[in-house]
Amino acid sequence: MGILNVTPDSFHDGGRYADTECAVARAHEMIAEGADIVDVGGESSRPGAVPVSAQEEIDRVCPVIERIAREWDAVISVDTYKSRVAREALRAGARIVNDISGLGGDEAMAGVVAEHGARIVVMHMKGTPATMQQSPAYRDLLAEVREGLERGISRARAAGIPADTIIVDPGIGFGKTMEHNYEILRNIPFFKAMGYPVLIGLSRKSLIKGLYEGEADRLPATIALNAAAVMTGADIIRVHDVKEHRLAMAAIEMLKRVPAENGSAVR
Repeated sequence: MGILNVTPDSFHDGGRYADTECAVARAHEMIAEGADIVDVGGESSRPGAVPVSAQEEIDRVCPVIERIAREWDAVISVDTYKSRVAREALRAGARIVNDISGLGGDEAMAGVVAEHGARIVVMHMKGTPATMQQSPAYRDLLAEVREGLERGISRARAAGIPADTIIVDPGIGFGKTMEHNYEILRNIPFFKAMGYPVLIGLSRKSLIKGLYEGEADRLPATIALNAAAVMTGADIIRVHDVKEHRLAMAAIEMLKRVPAENGSAVR
């Protein structure tokens, strides 16, 4: 899943693709590099981010989604927790709603997703982007994250969203300390056991602070952690750097395949 932030203030690429033409060109580039999904977001969810109105978000994402849908046969996701934005984005050509609130931020969202037959990413977040990193604490991290995801799944199923269209995301960086994030990454099979595809979004986030000196150094650490996530069961990785991750995933596939061709299996 390639990240396309059409915002002025996202933590990594804020402002770079705020212009529709630049955003569409970047989408084309990511598709050519091997992105299976293009995830278009019109509101930053970085820690401390200030929400924008639904109309402003629609004005940012819908022209981009319409162009991508018209010009390429690509799967488009919209990154929003607002039902009004989701409705317009789905009409424009999106097929997935990536909801950071886990269907808890807007009670109409699940119905909109069901009405349009879209897929839904149910993510766990403790608090809101404005408050989530204010000393997040858990009694039992894994159990509480899973319980939060199960609440979102229940909302989806109650609205008529089929189980096979639900994706879960434990929410790396959303109301978690660095230690929490690494505990989640070490326990991806725990979330796989829920029976849904697992999405991991850690690209260039602060959990890799201490491993790098500058912005450019975030990429190797991001690739390493995403590779580990895939090796332990992640089905989708949400990334800024599609080409580099596609190459890494090809290497992982080779690692899995070559022993089997020589008569031994990957255990």
